[in-house]
Amino acid sequence: MSCLRFLSVVLLALGLLLGHGPRSGYAQQTDTTAETTIPGLKMPPEQESDVPYVPTPKPVVDRMLELADVDETDVIYDLGSGDGRIVIRAARTHGARGVGIEIDPDLVKKARKNAEEAGVADLVEFRQGDLFEADISEATVVTLYLLPSVNQKLRPILFEQLSPGTPVVSHDFDMGRWAPDRTVDLEGDTVYRWTIPEEIPEDLDE
Repeated sequence: MSCLRFLSVVLLALGLLLGHGPRSGYAQQTDTTAETTIPGLKMPPEQESDVPYVPTPKPVVDRMLELADVDETDVIYDLGSGDGRIVIRAARTHGARGVGIEIDPDLVKKARKNAEEAGVADLVEFRQGDLFEADISEATVVTLYLLPSVNQKLRPILFEQLSPGTPVVSHDFDMGRWAPDRTVDLEGDTVYRWTIPEEIPEDLDE
C-alpha cells in the first residue's frame, strides 16, 4: 500500500470515529426526522409555533370586525396576517388603521401589494417578523387565526401588552382556560371574542 493511500485510510477511519464521515450529516438528518415523527413526541418550540397559511373567508373577516366593534378610531393588529385581508378590510370598510405581523416575507410582500390595490396603503402597514417578539401595545383590537397551542402561548403576551377593554377576536380556535365573551358559529367557522380584563384571574396569569 502506498504511503498516500495509507494516509487516506487513516484519515477516513479517524473521521468515522469522530462522527465526521462522508454520511454522518445524512445520518444525523435522518435521525432527527425519525425523532420528530414518533407519535406523542414533543416537538421543539419553534416547530410547535409554525402555523400553516389558510386565508380567512371574507364573511368571517366581516363578522370578526363586527364582533370587535371596529371603527375609524381603532388600530387593529392582525397576528399572522397572511395576505393582509383582515387589516385591509378594516381600513376599507371602517376607516381603521391596521398593522399586520407576518413571518413569511412573500406574504408580507403580497399584503403590501394588496393594500396598494385596495387604496388603503396609507392606513395599513405589514411587518415581517415573529409575532411573539412584536410590540403590539398600540393595538385597540387584535385578531388571530393561528392554532390553539399558539393562542395559549400568546395569551400572557396579550395580557401584558394590551390595555384593559381591548377586544381580541380569533377565527376557529379558542384560548384554553380563558373563556370567550361571545362565540359565533358561521356554517362551519367559529369566531371567538374576548376582552382584556382589568385584573388577570389567577388561573390565567401564566
